[in-house]
Amino acid sequence: MPFLENLTDQTPLELLVNVIDILLVWFVVYKLITIIKGTKAVQLLKGIFFIIIAYLITQALNLETLGWIMQQVLNWGFLAIIIIFQPEMRRALEQLGRGKLFSSSQLNEESERGRLIDAMSKSVSYMAKRRIGALISIERETGLSEYIETGIPMNSDITSELLINLFIPNTPLHDGAVIIQKNRIAAAACYLPLSESPFISKELGTRHRAALGISEVTDAITVIVSEETGAISLTANGDLHRNLSLEDFEVKLRRIWFGAEQQTADSSRWNWRGKKNG
Repeated sequence: MPFLENLTDQTPLELLVNVIDILLVWFVVYKLITIIKGTKAVQLLKGIFFIIIAYLITQALNLETLGWIMQQVLNWGFLAIIIIFQPEMRRALEQLGRGKLFSSSQLNEESERGRLIDAMSKSVSYMAKRRIGALISIERETGLSEYIETGIPMNSDITSELLINLFIPNTPLHDGAVIIQKNRIAAAACYLPLSESPFISKELGTRHRAALGISEVTDAITVIVSEETGAISLTANGDLHRNLSLEDFEVKLRRIWFGAEQQTADSSRWNWRGKKNG
């Protein structure tokens, strides 16, 4: 085989250089993946792979018209990639300029999420008892950068005290949503898209509609504390869980955050129409 012949013809030094070259390429690819992880670029990459696969199929089946369309898409794809991935490319260049592109910082995700849930529980409990309205959205796989840009940047550690202070009435940042990104408070006073569904219960206010709206377009977890009743609610994947006790809230938040497949049905689970399931 030509490949094996080329290997046997190389000196040990050349083999070592080639191995290092391959490892460096894989390392760069890995770092690029970590940069776009958690943003909408992940979904866009899936679309690009789909287009490439479709193009290969059209070539194999000799589908001329569809193949010509796919060829045009690929021809202009490089320019489209630059436009689409502009935020990620800018972030990579900024990290490269700060010397952080190849830095490794392994965090204990389980302890960080546990800390998040503990801070959320304490703050939600405090606000629910005093009927302080709150809206907190937690980024998961789909990026929330476009909504973060509508608010006031913070980039702060998550503490129950800070979360409570952000929603104290008549303070500059109490209106809008707090968005948590990568286990940090990314921004406050953010605008979330309101759900336009005509089937939402009329008793739900703007906070609940915003929480449902963001859950319909992303996979974010959003926590709501009602200003009128102090009730605790949670939205995820287009579902609204209303009137949760603090214990149920902690369990549901932990299950959804860790991606548990099985969730026990209980009386506090409501769908987005405001009716009890089951």
